[in-house]
Amino acid sequence: MSAKKILMPLPAYGFDPTEVAIPWKILSEQGLDIIFATPDGGEACADVLMLKGQRLGIWKPLLRARADAVAAYGEMQASRAFAEPCTYKELYAANFDALLLPGGHDKGVKEYLESTVLQNTVADFFIANKPVAAICHGVVLAARSINPNTGKSVLHNYRTTALLKNQEMLAYRLTKRWLQDYYRTYPEITVEDEVRKALSSDDNFLTGPSPLFRDDHEHLHRGFTVLDRNYLSARWPGDAYGFATRFAEMLV
Repeated sequence: MSAKKILMPLPAYGFDPTEVAIPWKILSEQGLDIIFATPDGGEACADVLMLKGQRLGIWKPLLRARADAVAAYGEMQASRAFAEPCTYKELYAANFDALLLPGGHDKGVKEYLESTVLQNTVADFFIANKPVAAICHGVVLAARSINPNTGKSVLHNYRTTALLKNQEMLAYRLTKRWLQDYYRTYPEITVEDEVRKALSSDDNFLTGPSPLFRDDHEHLHRGFTVLDRNYLSARWPGDAYGFATRFAEMLV
């Protein structure tokens, strides 16, 4: 039996390295086949500030990608799948078993979040009741994806989490003096506020416990995920291990 195919679309630049590389590593180790897609089929590049901690000042140890994520990113870069992605226009939900939507807050992710092609593809996965996982800003892409049968977001009747407003605003306030609105992908609205607007009830947005520590293989309890039927969501890179592990359990 051939391995299940998991679609992971990316922007050309600016995705969060932890939210891509850690799920890639965990899912690949479970024998799942990760298929990447980018706008033009070129190799994607993660947000360099997150990879190297450049310009993060005294907050570098807190905000940059952890060493394990950077190492996983290096492994992923060496893979053929990452080097040879599909284009957005080549994507058909019928060709894949599941979908994973990572995040990233650099302005470069806008082409990913605003792609009508991707939004239509996400809707197709939900209509087909296939497993979908979204983390951080990836939940925004899901929230913007409209089910043509209802005219509403595919998340309308789902419970979900996403990057919390207090997380987004804290990172912004800590760095705005020299990074301006780097941490505000959309200065006019936070991720949490936009996602809440797509839901049928404000109670369907779950914040979880305070996100103080990042999870890892030995501390999955530090992360937070929300599972509702075929849909799994998480908040930030600190949830990545639990997020990927739980998604793998849905698929294997």
